[in-house]
Amino acid sequence: MERTEQEIRRLEELELLEQQGIIPYPYSFDKTHNSIDIIKQFTPENAEQFADVAVAGRITSIRRMGKASFVHILDSTGKFQIYLKKDDLPDFYENFKLFDIGDIIGARGFVFVTRTGETSLHCRSVELLTKSLKPLPVAKEEIDEQGNKKVYDAFTDKEVRYRQRYLDLNVNYENREVFVKRSKVITQMRRYFDDRGWIEVETPILQPIYGGASARPFITHHNALDIPLYLRIADELYLKRLIVGGFEGVYEISKNFRNEGMDKMHNPEFTAMEIYVAYKDYNWMMEMVEDLLNTIAVNVIGKTEIEYDGKTISLQKPFRRAKMFDLFQEYTGKNLLGVSLEELQKLSKEYELDLPPTASYTKILDEIFSEKVQPNLIQPTYVIDYPVEMSPLAKKHRTDEGLVERFELYVNGGEIANAFSELNDPRDQRQRLEDQAKQRAGGDDEAMVLDEDFLNAIEIGMPPTAGLGIGIDRLVMLLTGQTSIRDVLFFPTMRPEK
Repeated sequence: MERTEQEIRRLEELELLEQQGIIPYPYSFDKTHNSIDIIKQFTPENAEQFADVAVAGRITSIRRMGKASFVHILDSTGKFQIYLKKDDLPDFYENFKLFDIGDIIGARGFVFVTRTGETSLHCRSVELLTKSLKPLPVAKEEIDEQGNKKVYDAFTDKEVRYRQRYLDLNVNYENREVFVKRSKVITQMRRYFDDRGWIEVETPILQPIYGGASARPFITHHNALDIPLYLRIADELYLKRLIVGGFEGVYEISKNFRNEGMDKMHNPEFTAMEIYVAYKDYNWMMEMVEDLLNTIAVNVIGKTEIEYDGKTISLQKPFRRAKMFDLFQEYTGKNLLGVSLEELQKLSKEYELDLPPTASYTKILDEIFSEKVQPNLIQPTYVIDYPVEMSPLAKKHRTDEGLVERFELYVNGGEIANAFSELNDPRDQRQRLEDQAKQRAGGDDEAMVLDEDFLNAIEIGMPPTAGLGIGIDRLVMLLTGQTSIRDVLFFPTMRPEK
């Protein structure tokens, strides 16, 4: 492995530090405060409470001024300044020239405010906690006369940021807040469900038969059993088995895997939440989702209005409800309810949709919706009452022939949630899955697989049930203002480097 000149220098510094008896990788450090707590809480009046403080973090800047130095460190909560004086640290200061940006240090001392008004730590002792052998990308910051911050040589290469997230989180440390909010979104969702008595469960990731969605799976092999297994594409069929087993409210926040294309809204590995509540329907579920998203927004970002992608989006309830075929009429000027496959094929050519000649009725209808309707759904909109062919696991509509009781929630042109009055008639369910099997035989590799054990469970008897799936990644994108799914995943899937 060839090392750069800087890396060679840092290795030499490491050896010199060790020769001085300094342990460059000690086992622990007794930290007492985070930087944000000191900055928020310290005042000259309560200085006695901060007379013996220990902080730790990564060095982000060093200003050496002869017999004194100012150093900024970055901990999990932000940047903090420490002040080192040679007279206070005679032995340490001789070796401080061997320290670099990127090293992790621990410092103990008392808090004070500098002449420029910056809360800082006057160090009585400093300890090297980790010697960094590779340099960090360093952005230069400058404050103009109006108080605006300008950043030069910023670490903005998204390809490198995604591949080396550990660098991104240190250099662009404000990006950490996105992931803090992601954690809070999941915490609030769990709390909402737990408070209502619904229980969190775990279902298999490796499945002998995949199902619950229309998607291509990842395939692996179990050596001991000598059988193929599939990474789950959805939790639905296993969670419904638990409703059959007598649980009245179950949910799972899980990793799902779909062997499909990648874009700003899709990653092959993604996080979804699915919940099933017995004795409810999709009308009840719409009201629950509105309340859930309002609760999460208020507790995570403190408001229900979001500035996203140049638009102001309101999560105030109630959300708009619009029938799918009414939206087709509104945005295409055509009544597509009950049209034949041949008519849809003609329409797909008219709209210049990139579809194979063998595309099914549902595939064409879905593509027309994606191209002509979906981009217009900016404010939260429940698209309700889909054709039965598009929803093999949803219950037939109680009044509208040929439709099912299903809704999808769209915000800013993207799908956030999908829900049904769940199909619990075993005869209808078998017929639907058999129709899906025929579509697979006809070349649709995203059609569902017939699962006999699931059908057996439905024949045991599943009560009326409402089911919901929410894309956690997309919800986090919305609440944090991110326009690419890669910006809300610590480690998105990337093409291998050459």
